[in-house]
Amino acid sequence: MASLGCLLTAMVTPFDERGEVDYEQAKKLAGALLESGSDGVVVVGTTGESPTLTREEEIRLFAEVKSVVEGRGTIVAGTGSNSTTEALATTKEAERAGVDACLLVVPYYNKPTQEGLYQHFKTIAESTSLPCLLYNVPTRTAASITAETVVRLAQIDNIVGIKEASGDLDQVSRIIAAAGEDFLVYSGNDNDTLPILSLGGCGVISVASHLVGKQIREMMASAIEGRRDEAAQIHRHLLPLFNVMFVVSNPIPIKHALNHLGFRVGNPRLPLTQADEKAAAAIEDVLRGYSIDLPLD
Repeated sequence: MASLGCLLTAMVTPFDERGEVDYEQAKKLAGALLESGSDGVVVVGTTGESPTLTREEEIRLFAEVKSVVEGRGTIVAGTGSNSTTEALATTKEAERAGVDACLLVVPYYNKPTQEGLYQHFKTIAESTSLPCLLYNVPTRTAASITAETVVRLAQIDNIVGIKEASGDLDQVSRIIAAAGEDFLVYSGNDNDTLPILSLGGCGVISVASHLVGKQIREMMASAIEGRRDEAAQIHRHLLPLFNVMFVVSNPIPIKHALNHLGFRVGNPRLPLTQADEKAAAAIEDVLRGYSIDLPLD
């Protein structure tokens, strides 16, 4: 098992009725996720609406969630930015807050070269003692880090892995083959988890694990233990849920699902909006086909 855990949940950030961060509900959610199969949580990632949180909100979230997670699981802080200076500063603050690792997204909008990406991540990693996970999600960043650059960065001691959300299994294969057996490759898409495990990946940073964490754990355990038919059966069962969580931009669907089930996390912050009638109906229809692992009391 990866030292950070095999199943990490990319946790939503709960907001109250005024649109302010609900720190008590965030702690409740983190605890519930650990109870329902997660080894740890990623706080202030894409699913956590990092683009609309202030630095002060981010740092307080790291500390508040750590108070619940410590000793029970891991906390990975989303500290990446398209500004190297900003990412470096947030990473230092996260380290002071006591997180276990940081997640560093490929810089967005400014479209750096591969050398620029290398220098960006190298500079941040050299500023911290935290383990660093790269995060490749080209559908959001308009830039993709190549397997060759990942392998080069893997030579830096505290760059320990990557969340691969490119959907490119050829790239995943090249990284696993060349980056070394200790380099952690996480699926960044729930529907890629089983294929990436079969290639030698270590786990998933999941959205659907808010709802079906124990079932995702069972799928992964079946795959790792060689029970391929069982793993495939669970994957096929969960696939409609995986897919509907992206029927509109994440985290709109997962927030709607949690609110619908009675675990209040509030609406997304603008410019994201709550699910429209069509998306809400699709989400609720799919949810009827599943038992939910998350404690809802």
